[in-house]
Amino acid sequence: MTMWCKGSKLASTTVQENFLRELKRFSTGSVLNKKHSCKLLIVGGGSGGCSVGAKYASKLGKGNVIIIEPSEKHYYQPMFTLIGGGMKTLENSCRPTKSVLPKNAVWLKDYVVKFDPAKNQVMLKGGDTVEYEFMVTAIGLQLNFNAVEGLVDALKTPGVCSNYAPEYVTKTFEDLKKFKEGNAIFTFPNTPVKCAGAPQKIMYIAEHYFRKTGRRDKANIIYNTSLPVIFGVKKYACALNQLCDERGIKVNLRHNLIKVDPAKKEAVFENLDSPGSYMTLDYSLLHVSPPMSAPKVLQDCKELVDSTGFLDVSKDTLLHKKFDNIFGIGDCTNLPTSKTGAAVASQLRTLRLNLDSRMKNEELTAKYLGYTSCPLVTGYNSCILAEFDYNGAPMETFPVDQGKERLSMFMMKKYIMPELYWNLMLRGYWEGPAIFRKIMHLGFR
Repeated sequence: MTMWCKGSKLASTTVQENFLRELKRFSTGSVLNKKHSCKLLIVGGGSGGCSVGAKYASKLGKGNVIIIEPSEKHYYQPMFTLIGGGMKTLENSCRPTKSVLPKNAVWLKDYVVKFDPAKNQVMLKGGDTVEYEFMVTAIGLQLNFNAVEGLVDALKTPGVCSNYAPEYVTKTFEDLKKFKEGNAIFTFPNTPVKCAGAPQKIMYIAEHYFRKTGRRDKANIIYNTSLPVIFGVKKYACALNQLCDERGIKVNLRHNLIKVDPAKKEAVFENLDSPGSYMTLDYSLLHVSPPMSAPKVLQDCKELVDSTGFLDVSKDTLLHKKFDNIFGIGDCTNLPTSKTGAAVASQLRTLRLNLDSRMKNEELTAKYLGYTSCPLVTGYNSCILAEFDYNGAPMETFPVDQGKERLSMFMMKKYIMPELYWNLMLRGYWEGPAIFRKIMHLGFR
C-alpha cells in the first residue's frame, strides 16, 4: 500500500496490466458480442459474393447488405494456371479485399461457424450473430490437401506442387525449371473441383515448356484422372485426346491419387474401376489437384445441403429447395455444371432477377441454363475455349470453331479476362457473354 501511495512505477504497471487483462476477458465474453441485422446477408467475398454485393449494396442502401469474408486478400484464381507456368506473378492475381467489396456494404472480417436457417441467422467465430431477411451463400470450396496421405509434407519437397492454392502456386514454375528427366505426373481427384480443366492446363504448359527448354525427350508426361473421360464435353474431349496423342502424353483414366511418399518420390493411385488395385509411379515432377468439398461449416448444416454436402438449390432458379429466402451461387452449390468463374457470372443474372422477384413476393421466372466456360490453355500461345451448358452442349460465343487451339483465345485468357474480372464482374456489371453470343450468331443460339 505504501508503494502505491508513493506512486511506485512497479505498482502502477501491475495495476494497469491487471486492468487490461480483465478488460480483455470481459470484451471476449458474451456481454459485448454484437447482434447484427440486415436485409441481405452474403456469406463469402469471392467472385460470387463480390458480384452480388455490388448489385445490391447501392440498391438496398448503406448498411442493408452485410458481407462476411475472413480474408484480407482477394485472388483472381483463374490466373493461377498462368502463374504456375511463369507467365504471371502471384501479385498480379491479388488485391486487398477491402478494395473489391462495395463501399455501401458492411464487411464483417470473420468466419461463419454455424448456419441457423430456421432462425434466419448465422453465428461467427468471434461470437457475433447476424440476422438476415435474405441470404446468398457464396462460400466457395474447401481444399483438402490432407485427404491424400503424405501430400502436405510432400508439397514442402522439390518436385511436388499445386496450382490450387496461393501458398503453393509459385512453387510450380520453380519445379518446372528444376526438372531434368523422368516422370512428370499430373492428377485429377475423385471429387468435384473448381475449374475442371485446370489439372490438365498446367500439363500442356509444362509439356510446351520442356519443348522450349530442350528437355521434352527426357520427360515422360502422364495424366492420371479419376474421371472416365479426359473432359466432360465430347467436342472438347475429342480435341484434347488428339492433342495428347500428338504430344505423346499418357492418359490413365479412373486413377485416383491416394498417397505420396516424398522420401521415395513415389505416388500411389487407386484404380477406381478395380477396387483394391493400385498403381505406384515414381516421379520427378508431381502436380496435384487436391480433393475438394463444400466447406465443413456448410456440410454441418444438414438443413441446407444435399447428400454430398453442397448447398441444395434449384438448378433453374438458384433458390434453396427448402428455404425460400436463401439463394446460392458458385462453387458451394450442387448445380450440375462445372465450377468456374464464368459460371458464376452467368448465375449472377439469374440470381439477381429471381432475388428481386423474391423480395417483391413475385414469381421466379429467370432460369439458369448451366452455362460455364473453361479456357483450356494448351501452351504459351494457344488455348481451346470450351463453353457449354447443363447438357454438355456447346454454347460458343464466337462464330468460329472453338474446339481448335487458337492464339486469339489465349490472348483473351491472358489479357482481357483479368481486366473484365477486376473492372466489370466484381462491380456487378458482367453477367456472362449471352448478349454477345446472340449478336455474333445473328440471334441464333
